Amino acid sequence: MSNNINNIDCLNISDEDIRIAFKETINYIDITEEDFKHIFQLAFEHAKKRLLRVTVGDIMIKNVISVNENSDIDDAIRLLSDNKISGMPVLDDNNAVKGFISGANILSMTGMVKNHTFKDILRHLLGEPFPHANVNNAKKVKDIMNFPAITISPDIEIKQASRLLLEKRIKKLPVIDANNKLIGIISAADIIKHIGER
Repeated sequence: MSNNINNIDCLNISDEDIRIAFKETINYIDITEEDFKHIFQLAFEHAKKRLLRVTVGDIMIKNVISVNENSDIDDAIRLLSDNKISGMPVLDDNNAVKGFISGANILSMTGMVKNHTFKDILRHLLGEPFPHANVNNAKKVKDIMNFPAITISPDIEIKQASRLLLEKRIKKLPVIDANNKLIGIISAADIIKHIGER
């Protein structure tokens, strides 16, 4: 990324960057070539800083698919499948984030473990229980969700979000406001896409 930052073509210097740069220059009456170079350099430095200070709130997805903690597990499965997503936040009745549910939660509920064979999986799809499956009476999303949810604030920089995703070995982070209300979601893919666009 540092090579790209030093390449002028990669930065979109905004009017605000120019305004800030002009404010930092001292009472120019006319602008010489040297003056302009100085102002341009200041604007360039402000643009670099702005690029490096991208926050979660700047790139998060705002229209988030979520599910209530008291919803039936079948409803969660349908939402994941219909929207082609791997996981989603779980909310309480006040829209506060309580947990996170993913395809892995649903597979573990069915008794799917690493040592099941392909034949075992096919039999299960046809209605037979998995051999040695742990049968439980989970009915609601809250019975199988990951709790508590790992969340993030919108004012956190994306480099910190990346670190949290890697440390926790997760793909998505619900973004919450000061009242723990869901306002967005950010994924590793969103961060990679943003970096690629820059």
